[in-house]
Amino acid sequence: MTEPIRALDEHDEPALLRDQFRQLLRYRAILVTGVVLGLVGSGWLALSGEDTYAATGEVSVRSATSDPFAAGASADKGINIGSERQTAVSDVVGTIAAGSLAKHGDTVEVGALLSGLQVTNPPNTLVLKFAYTGRTPELARTRAQALAEAYLEVRRERTEDSIDNMIDGYRTQLKPLTEQRDRLAEQETATGGGDVTSARANLIVAISGLNQKISELRALDTTPGYLNKKPVAPTQPAGAGLPLLLGLGGVVGLALGLLMSWVRLVFDPAVRSTRELVRSLGAPLLGSLPRERGAARALLAIGHLGSRLAEEYRAIAFRLAYDPSFAERRRLLVTAPRGDNDMARAAAANLAAAFAEMGRDVLLVEADLRTPSLAEDLGAVHPGRGPRWATGNEDRTWPSDSRANVDVPGSGAFTLVAGRPTDNVPRALTSAPVSRLLAEGGRPGAVVIVLAPPVLSYADAVALVDRVEGVVIVCRPREVHRSDLERIREIIGAAGGSVLGAVLHPGHGRLERRTRAKTPETGERRGRPAAQNPAARGRYGDPDVAGRTGDPAETLGLRTVDGGPGHGGRNSAAGHR
Repeated sequence: MTEPIRALDEHDEPALLRDQFRQLLRYRAILVTGVVLGLVGSGWLALSGEDTYAATGEVSVRSATSDPFAAGASADKGINIGSERQTAVSDVVGTIAAGSLAKHGDTVEVGALLSGLQVTNPPNTLVLKFAYTGRTPELARTRAQALAEAYLEVRRERTEDSIDNMIDGYRTQLKPLTEQRDRLAEQETATGGGDVTSARANLIVAISGLNQKISELRALDTTPGYLNKKPVAPTQPAGAGLPLLLGLGGVVGLALGLLMSWVRLVFDPAVRSTRELVRSLGAPLLGSLPRERGAARALLAIGHLGSRLAEEYRAIAFRLAYDPSFAERRRLLVTAPRGDNDMARAAAANLAAAFAEMGRDVLLVEADLRTPSLAEDLGAVHPGRGPRWATGNEDRTWPSDSRANVDVPGSGAFTLVAGRPTDNVPRALTSAPVSRLLAEGGRPGAVVIVLAPPVLSYADAVALVDRVEGVVIVCRPREVHRSDLERIREIIGAAGGSVLGAVLHPGHGRLERRTRAKTPETGERRGRPAAQNPAARGRYGDPDVAGRTGDPAETLGLRTVDGGPGHGGRNSAAGHR
């Protein structure tokens, strides 16, 4: 008893992240394009931009104090460093600095002067850093120093203005008190009253307090700050160098490539991972076929020693053999979603050979009656010659005259019912002889494999689903769409069948596709209707072609069954040796 297939956890975040990362890496061309754009952009910025120089000066800000050496005196008393930073980049400072620079021959507008200034404040300090960027080192130094000195000048003027305003206020309060004191002094001289003397003494105390405050304000140290670090002319240009810009450009380009890959991934209708394939098809993944360069022109991989492709086909066959749905009826329909049928043709032939290795009586039915070519691919028949087993048959209707045996080197043999061009394909597939042929899967130890055209291109596969319930879909992982798989699941389910699983085919490599495109006979066989192919006509019993020659090579690997069309086509490996 087989274990149930574990459902994929939709909330398995590590697995989802790994899948998404693999899917993004599929678009290597987009990633490379993004990195190249980033490198080109950073290189252009590094080489085309003008060299700039930055000079930096540091100003320590302090508040006005009467005794800076007194215990408990704080330098940051009343200082808001954020406000001071805004003052340093204000137009007032820029105007004073522009006037100072103009005296030395550097005429510059206030806006242009402030555009190259950057003032920062290190954390937990009362220090302002004046960084100025200019075209030349000396220009950067002089302007940075002029701006720092202008800021100190503005702070000094504002402090002194505040002190003068306060002194003026105290003097305004002091004037009426002085006048009242003088009047009381005259009254005291004239009358000598004690009340006048007391009032005059109070006024003198108030006047003394105001005078003391005025004296304290005049004694304040109004130094606004110190230029701790004078700007010096820089020796090297400011900004990142070419290596750093290239590194940053590569990182930004990689991020851009990942973004473009993600956008491409979002709008990609193709199946992006095996997880999506299983979810869309509603069936497990039976196997993923590897690509073998040496077996590019061979249809049967089983029979070749050391073939990874053959081992994968064997693994798929064993998995199907122990599948409860397949073991009950032992009938299998192999088809592709759409396009050419080469993938399904190879899978059907190799699965038949794999089941023959297990000792099963295998019947491979080619239900592709539109462009049949399985007999030609499995047999070594010379072009234009018909095999001997096709002669001497009065009944030339399919499938009665198309049964033959195929030998698999070192593995056994299976029976092939080759396809034949038919005028009415749906009627031929739903005929009683085809039903009796497919019923052979009910015999003990027998397996029937049916090769059907692409299920979304023709309705031939749907016409066979009611008699061949188990369906295997063979597709390329990067060419099949999720909507196609969902539609296939709905069509097969509505026809009374079930999808047993999917087989991922690697497809043809670039070299193999070029070879196939340049091969004349391949182009003729794929591009011309099968009814006009002389080799195909002779193979399916054309009396004009059959019997012309007695060359035994024309039936190599493809021989008639002793029982004939009506005896079930039972094969035996011992009988062919």
